[in-house]
Amino acid sequence: MTFTPRVFSGIKPSGDLHLGNYLGAIRRFVPLQDTHETIYCVVDMHAITVWQEPEDLKRWTYEIAAAYIAAGLDPARSIIFNQSQVMEHAELSWIFNCVARMGWMARMTQFKDKAGENSENVSLGLFAYPSLMAADILLYKATGVPVGEDQKQHLELTRDIAKKFNHDFRKQIKALGFKGDFFPITETLATGPAMRVKSLKDGSKKMSKSDASDMSTIYMMDDADTIAKKIKRATTDADALPSEAAGLAGRLEAENLVGIYAALSNRSVDDVLGEFGGQGWGKFKPALGDLAVSVLSPIADEMKRLVADRGEMDAILRGGADRARAIAQPIMADIRNIVGFIR
Repeated sequence: MTFTPRVFSGIKPSGDLHLGNYLGAIRRFVPLQDTHETIYCVVDMHAITVWQEPEDLKRWTYEIAAAYIAAGLDPARSIIFNQSQVMEHAELSWIFNCVARMGWMARMTQFKDKAGENSENVSLGLFAYPSLMAADILLYKATGVPVGEDQKQHLELTRDIAKKFNHDFRKQIKALGFKGDFFPITETLATGPAMRVKSLKDGSKKMSKSDASDMSTIYMMDDADTIAKKIKRATTDADALPSEAAGLAGRLEAENLVGIYAALSNRSVDDVLGEFGGQGWGKFKPALGDLAVSVLSPIADEMKRLVADRGEMDAILRGGADRARAIAQPIMADIRNIVGFIR
């Protein structure tokens, strides 16, 4: 069976968006509009696997959708919606809960990391999170997903669920007239290197909205002065910048700031060091601040405009949900038939 080249990806609305979300995910989504049918979701159902204040959840949902658009996603070309408007996600997730094995779920390292020693008290939804992620992807028969390192294990589980469904229901799939598999075996899409942005205060940690110091994280809605101030105060060492990437080994904060410059300027690290090698932070930090402001401020301004216009955002999300549902409903109808549900 030939599958439409289709991309699905999503971001969870569980905090204010930051530079790591932009460089690690959102910016990588945009070029795929030129080569694939693209579906980008705000996965609000995933967000409630841990407690969220309802008003914060709504605000973050609008913010992520606004960031998609401000970064270059076109609602006329890409389907942009929030997950909870298309309830087929939840229905297929339940079916996949009955296909996936407990042992598969128990091996998910993200659950272990998030639950820690408190695994008996976390929500069942957090444990079953990867099954819902598989449903998000396979509900649209997506052939590719641009995922970061932290989600690769979940994509492998999606592939395992697809293979088991295709195997277990082979007779029913064939009886419906499908030749070959019902679900595609979704692949990881390479859209250039995903920048893993680190804390501006500690290069051994990821940039995170949960960091105790607000100065460690550049948020997408920060104004120009705040961005420049955070970069100026970023932790560095006393040495000058090297002339090539190998010289950054063991210099975590230096590596992070140079990597951010390279990512924002669409240049290689070696190219950046070819320009700044031998110079001190007094030269580099202002240049990085100017670059970050030039790239991020227009995005922040457009995000603020969109978030302030709830009517426009609601229309975009409803329109996207209608288009997503138009793809999902016939696929879900076939799935119900395959598993033996009477409708």
